[in-house]
Amino acid sequence: MISANNVTLRFGKKALFEDVNIKFTEGNCYGLIGANGAGKSTFLKILSGELDTTNGDISITPGQRMSVLEQDHFKYDSYPVMDTVILGNKRLYEIMKEKDAIYAKEDFSDEDGIRASELEAEFAEMDGWEAESNAAMLLNGLGIETDLHYCLMSELDGNQKVKVLLAKALFGNPDILLLDEPTNHLDLDAIAWLEEFLINFENTVIVVSHDRYFLNKVCTHTADIDYGKIQLYAGNYDFWYESSQLLIKQMKEANKKKEEKIKELQEFISRFSANASKSKQATSRKRALEKIELDEIKPSSRKYPYIDFRPDREIGNEVLTVEGISKTINGEKVLDNVSFIMGHDDKIAFVGSNELAKTTLFQILMGEIEPDEGSYKWGVTTSQAYFPKDNSSEFNNDYTIVDWLTGYSPVKDVTYVRGFLGRMLFAGEDGVKKVKVLSGGEKVRCMLSKMMISGANCLILDEPTNHLDMESITALNDGLIKYKGVALFSCRDHQFVQTTANRIIEIMPDGSIIDKITTYDEYLENDEMARKRTVYIANREDDNN
Repeated sequence: MISANNVTLRFGKKALFEDVNIKFTEGNCYGLIGANGAGKSTFLKILSGELDTTNGDISITPGQRMSVLEQDHFKYDSYPVMDTVILGNKRLYEIMKEKDAIYAKEDFSDEDGIRASELEAEFAEMDGWEAESNAAMLLNGLGIETDLHYCLMSELDGNQKVKVLLAKALFGNPDILLLDEPTNHLDLDAIAWLEEFLINFENTVIVVSHDRYFLNKVCTHTADIDYGKIQLYAGNYDFWYESSQLLIKQMKEANKKKEEKIKELQEFISRFSANASKSKQATSRKRALEKIELDEIKPSSRKYPYIDFRPDREIGNEVLTVEGISKTINGEKVLDNVSFIMGHDDKIAFVGSNELAKTTLFQILMGEIEPDEGSYKWGVTTSQAYFPKDNSSEFNNDYTIVDWLTGYSPVKDVTYVRGFLGRMLFAGEDGVKKVKVLSGGEKVRCMLSKMMISGANCLILDEPTNHLDMESITALNDGLIKYKGVALFSCRDHQFVQTTANRIIEIMPDGSIIDKITTYDEYLENDEMARKRTVYIANREDDNN
């Protein structure tokens, strides 16, 4: 168990947390939620001991081991992948290294033998003989192939490093597991594996995530940070949302009844306070009036942008035809004879573990790069707006936000442009901020403003939920659901894909595609059934041989 006892954290005069008391108990998974800036990551750092509190303390059940998902992707570059994972249990790693050093000695003494015996006993008690196989299981589950297990971390790309650090956090069955955005940079298969791992994990988990589906799948409890307080709810994210909305509704209804009662009492007092025969009743009602207190209903610190894509022109029947597109990048064939026809009602989610393939296809369709083979044709009634995964080139200038967006606006009017920015939570003086100093989430909201102001009837979005908080993801999700145009997109957010797409195109590792008109959940269900059939047939063939 881990608990916060009267925890307060101040930065100068500002209190980020004030007298927080909360317990996280064994066997539960807690989703830590709150608006951007509410202090989710900061609270995890307090729990881990990385940050000291101003007042109060953190207590952990004696003897329990805590594991934390680290964020420094270069910290272990000099270590092999396998060693990095086993470092998740630092004591076990130290025993392994000390044993190796003793056994490597040429002059092996009696003292060395005694020490080695002690280490071997502790090693066996910690299931040390299973360490490498357990680490390999975690790595394989997250999609790190076996031939990479003994490479140096420096040889891996960024996404692979994220997976290794996650495997490190999960290694060795920690008693308390702290995970800050564990699904970032994970493909959908790795996320699904992680969901199952956490569902079956029997110790304490505290997780911060913007992935609503993930939180709904793994969390038994929800800890909501708002205005420096943490309110605990039994249930997942959807249960928290429904409960919190119901609570606010009940408080408003109770206040309304109290206000009606206050008005009634005030009218009686006003009418009869000077009447001798009614004076006792008026005095009694004054006392009753003084006892009535309205519930304080603070508005949430959460802010939802308003995302509304409105096409300037209705799209025709001919939207997009792709014929035999192939493309090789750095010697790897990422697209191989890709062909499909897009209908005027389609919202297509592109899935698959090869992110480069999806990005390459989108860049080809937007005319940014040429295919090696094949062609594509947009219908004459179509107009496109593109959200690239890497938007850094858009903001490498000295424009203010207003000037930047005005450059893309068909109406060169500051009031008109500020209207779009206001919907995306850029109010007042925010409009004169330089675009090059914006945060990742602010840049995404600028790009979405650009897409809204374009009036395009076809949207192409490459991982648009990266860097967004949960409120912005929800707003974008809702905006795409009601969008009257067509869309091609890739996204790691399961709920986003499930509720938006009516068609799934999976780009396979060899660059070919599987194209299905279906929801995402149905696609995954059928894909899982197909995998089970393949395994069953393979096992039968092995038995027969």
